[in-house]
Amino acid sequence: MPAAPRLLIITAAFGEGHNSAARNLGLALDAAGAETRVCDPCLLGSPWLTDVLQRGYRAVTNHFPLIWEKIYRATDKADFSRSSWLMRKPERCLSGLLEEFRPDAVVSTYPLYPYFLTRIFGETGRRLPVFTVVTDSIEINATWLRCPDALWLVTDRHTREVMSRLGLPAARIVDTGFPVHPDFSRLQPVGADDGCDPFRVLYFPTAKRQLISSHSRALLDASPAVRLTIVLGRNVRLLHQRAKEIQREYPGRVKLMGWTRRVPVLLNQHHLVVGKAGGATVHEAIAARCPMLIHHLVPGQEEGNLKLLEILGAGGLADTPALITAQVADLLADRAAGWRRMKQNLFRHGRTSGAISAARYILDSVAKTPPP
Repeated sequence: MPAAPRLLIITAAFGEGHNSAARNLGLALDAAGAETRVCDPCLLGSPWLTDVLQRGYRAVTNHFPLIWEKIYRATDKADFSRSSWLMRKPERCLSGLLEEFRPDAVVSTYPLYPYFLTRIFGETGRRLPVFTVVTDSIEINATWLRCPDALWLVTDRHTREVMSRLGLPAARIVDTGFPVHPDFSRLQPVGADDGCDPFRVLYFPTAKRQLISSHSRALLDASPAVRLTIVLGRNVRLLHQRAKEIQREYPGRVKLMGWTRRVPVLLNQHHLVVGKAGGATVHEAIAARCPMLIHHLVPGQEEGNLKLLEILGAGGLADTPALITAQVADLLADRAAGWRRMKQNLFRHGRTSGAISAARYILDSVAKTPPP
């Protein structure tokens, strides 16, 4: 029996999309018979600095999005081909992981690592196939686009077309879909012919306490049919009191949840999801064929995710309480005709198995690659 291919999957904790894609790919590759290791070289190499940067990233994107937009746009002009003192330890850590694990290929869900790998391969003389999993859609930062020796796995055909028009070789851009959890391929969503009474809404709030109250009321006031599930996630301590107030104000209509692993199941059980425009959340909603309203958008990196929803006819921006109420009421008007159109659009799109598709492509490519 031939040895199972060994695949190193590298991620970074700056945005949940990177980690989600890496974890899900690991599950799909393991199920297909590969031997995988999922690692965060930034966290392993510089744990203290990574924790500080991660906290800063969340604070700025949640509370000061316009400042983040300036930072994000500035990276378009940065030269990541040169080694940086800030990333010296993560780069050394990655080199050590390659030496210890001896993979047959590397899968990166974070755009800086392919630059590290190019320098490491130059020093060691041992080159490996590198698969760069792009976790953004349509609006693609130049950091992804300039990845050296890249073979890009992207979320959808529209993103592939954008990257090709920007001059990247089309043959090296593969539309596998965002690597959502393999469970999405097996779960059955709410049907487009559902009666929508009750109309189950899944709400992911940000860390802003004042918004959980106004957003929740806006959703519940849109229709007496609305039943709201609020997923507090890592903000459970910060938001729980406000959420309990809403639950008491609307008896029998509000369910509260903390951190959960059941997001694939929840998305398939609900009629609508309301959340921020992160890559993981948007593509999980698409995989669950669950229409989505965006209440918080980080300028730059998340604009393309909203654009993809709009192109698919599967959701849109509702970033004020008034817009939330109006859009939910519109979706439910005329026996939920607007919601049914969105559901049918998502069923036609039919992207439920991105991690499985990516795993198959990676393993087929590795099988055809001669050993280094």
